[in-house]
Amino acid sequence: MGNRKPLVDLKLKDPDLFRNDAYINGQWIGAKSGKRFDIIDPGTNQPFATCPDMSADDVDAVVQAAGAAFATYRTLTPLARSQLLAEWDRLIRENKEDIARILVHETGKPLLEARGEIDYATSFTRWFAGEAERVQGATYPGAIPGRRIFTIKQPIGVVAALVPWNFPIAMILRKASAAFAAGCTMVAKPSPETPLTALTLAYLAEKAGYPKGVFNVLPTTLDNTPALSEALCRHPTVKKVSFTGSTRVGKILSAHCADSLKKLTLELGGNCPFIVFDDANLEQACQALMPLKFRHAGQACITANRVYVQRNVYDSFATLLAEKTRALRVGHGLDEGTTMGALTVPQGLDKTAAQVEDAKKHGATILTGGNRLSLNNGYFFEPTVITNASPAMRIAEEETFGPLLALFPFDTEEEAVRAANNTSMGLASYCFTKNVDRIWRLFENLEAGMIGLNTGNASAAESPFGGIKDSGYGKESGKDVAINEYLITKTGTLTLEGQY
Repeated sequence: MGNRKPLVDLKLKDPDLFRNDAYINGQWIGAKSGKRFDIIDPGTNQPFATCPDMSADDVDAVVQAAGAAFATYRTLTPLARSQLLAEWDRLIRENKEDIARILVHETGKPLLEARGEIDYATSFTRWFAGEAERVQGATYPGAIPGRRIFTIKQPIGVVAALVPWNFPIAMILRKASAAFAAGCTMVAKPSPETPLTALTLAYLAEKAGYPKGVFNVLPTTLDNTPALSEALCRHPTVKKVSFTGSTRVGKILSAHCADSLKKLTLELGGNCPFIVFDDANLEQACQALMPLKFRHAGQACITANRVYVQRNVYDSFATLLAEKTRALRVGHGLDEGTTMGALTVPQGLDKTAAQVEDAKKHGATILTGGNRLSLNNGYFFEPTVITNASPAMRIAEEETFGPLLALFPFDTEEEAVRAANNTSMGLASYCFTKNVDRIWRLFENLEAGMIGLNTGNASAAESPFGGIKDSGYGKESGKDVAINEYLITKTGTLTLEGQY
């Protein structure tokens, strides 16, 4: 085991929660290469921990361990799997404050948001503890006399989970909770920016009583990520891959999985539209838009990227939104009073700045913000609202993943729907109106897997989560649909003698 101490004082109540080695088959180990890499605090641009740089050479051993563990774990009763999830859930909640502090250092988000992510994340452990005991087969009447047809559900096998940096705890738990409830084992590859919270979760899973090999975590660098991920996708013992990330990478992984016809869940990019009609409650719409856009500095797949406002309320909505945006306080996530933290990666700063400059060139007005901020040498950008946005701007086509919001005027419902759907992506769309007929038309006509109807962020453990078009396929969370991603359906046909 390598150096267990962080490079800075994280002020943890329980220092044992800090883990900085890979977790394979119940052991804390380093990479075969012996190499390690720095974990950077986005709020200071300084390293605060290191992790082993696992590579494709480390993949076979961990997958074999997960495969061996699956042979036993799959035989646990649904009640036993439910009880393990419930104990894991209890330990995570019990250590919420320490985990939140690690999360702030990894992601740059404010402490309040970090606590909120843990609350959101543990909704999945709670939900799937119940789902474990709700897996059911079915019976079907046969068309041929004497024939009985029935199905059973069984766990698919070893799962590879490839997890992003924006909500690292929630994304791990959303995937792992469903997999463990189904009876699968998992190899998780966290993002290079955020491996520590995943390792903390592995430590707590061990304390909860999960057998060795059921949950494994492979930290790695960005340089090693493509080869390691490909090795996981192509390994014959891995039967299912779940990925949250960009559409570009999702297509690459899909190709890797195609050769062996692996089951695949893809939760990809957003570029989500948010439509405000003139009969909407503008305060309600604005209250929903603010956290939807500026939570974690705009770095969420379901964040509102393009905001369409009906022309006769455009100016009043823009004024209301700018007022609330100026009230945000940018700073390090652990600083008191911070309501928006740093971007997690410096590339986010560059992309946001480039979109602002492009918008200016195409005639946009900067209503508030628009600049990088020099704070602690961290990755900070002002929360920004631009008006007079047009389809010619990059922000109309590209997912921003930063604290930049553009307001596009429209006149008719048909125009708004056409503009909202004018993207290759289809993760989520949002609309605000008090016309119930219009609400239903928009629900049917907007091209996205999830529609917020007078609602901002609708993600919840009980609600199916997933997109269409280039935003991927498969569902995470929700009754039956999410756990079914980790199950196979086996059909039995029995012929009876002497019975109708």
